[in-house]
Amino acid sequence: MNAISLQNLTKTYANGTQALKGIDLEVTAGDFCALLGANGAGKTTIIGILTGLVNKTSGNVKIFDHDIDIHHDMAKQIIGVVPQEMNFNIFERVEDIVVNQAGYFGIDRKTAFAETQKNLKELRLWDRRHEIARTLSGGMKRRLMIARALVNKPKLLILDEPTAGVDVELRHSMWKFLGDLNKQGVTVLLTTHYLEEVEQLCRQAAIIKDGQIIANDRVKNLVKLVAKETYIVHVDVICSLEKIRGYNPVVIDENTFEVDLSKEERLNEFIAYLSRLGMVVNDFRPKGNRIEKLFLNILDSTIETRVGA
Repeated sequence: MNAISLQNLTKTYANGTQALKGIDLEVTAGDFCALLGANGAGKTTIIGILTGLVNKTSGNVKIFDHDIDIHHDMAKQIIGVVPQEMNFNIFERVEDIVVNQAGYFGIDRKTAFAETQKNLKELRLWDRRHEIARTLSGGMKRRLMIARALVNKPKLLILDEPTAGVDVELRHSMWKFLGDLNKQGVTVLLTTHYLEEVEQLCRQAAIIKDGQIIANDRVKNLVKLVAKETYIVHVDVICSLEKIRGYNPVVIDENTFEVDLSKEERLNEFIAYLSRLGMVVNDFRPKGNRIEKLFLNILDSTIETRVGA
C-alpha cells in the first residue's frame, strides 16, 4: 500500500501562479521520504493539499488509499503535521497544547493525557509540561510541535523544516527520535534545507523544481549520480600542486586545499600519492554531502532526471 499517491496533481492560484504542473509521486507505507526543492518550488503547496489547507486544481490524491475528495475526514484522522511556522498559543501550558489537539480527533481526555505524557517524555519536555509555551527555547518549541502532531498516533507524519533553527546536538537527537518512529511503522514525509538529514534519515527523495518532479528515486541510487565529490585536505606543507592539477586543487590556507575526486577514485591511493609528493596528510574529509551536490547539480540543469522509486 502507498501512504501517499499523487497523480497528475496541479494547482493554479487565483493570481495565475501555476504552483504544481502535473505532479506524480508515490510514497510506500512505512517509508521515509524527503521532498526537496528551492523556495517556491511547490513543496508547501503539496503539503497544503495533503493536509486539506489548500484545494487542488486537478488530479488525484490518496492517503493510505483514502481519496481526499471522497474520504477527506478519514484521511485527516491518520495524518500528523509539523508545520514550518510555530502555530500554537504561546500563552497555553505545554501539556494543554498537546491534550487539546487530541480533542480535534475525538480522543477522550484519559487517552489524550496518557499519549501526551508518553510523547512529552520521549521528546524531553515532560519536566516543562506545566510551563507556558512562550518560555520554551526555539528547539523546545519544535519538539512541542512534534509531540502535538503525534497525539493522534498518525500513520503519516509530515514534517516541514522540523530542525530549522535548532542547534547541532538537538538536531541529532531529533534525527534519532524520527528514525526510531519510522522503524515503528510511521511513514514520514520530510522537507528540509539541511541536506545531510536526507542522507542520514531518508530512503527515498524527490526533488521538485518549478512545480514539477525532476528527480525521484531511492537515496542510495541518487547519490550514485554524483560523478565527483569535493574533499578538504589538511597537510603539513603544501607542495607540488602542479602535479595534481587534474583534481582541480583550490588552496584555502597554507596547510589546506580542496580537490575533486571521481567516485572511481580510491581515497587511500590518492592519500598515498600525496605522500609520495612530499605532503603528510593530517586530515581528509568530504566538503559536503552527496545529496547536496546532486541537488545543486539538478537545480542548475535543464535535464529532467525521472528515475522510478
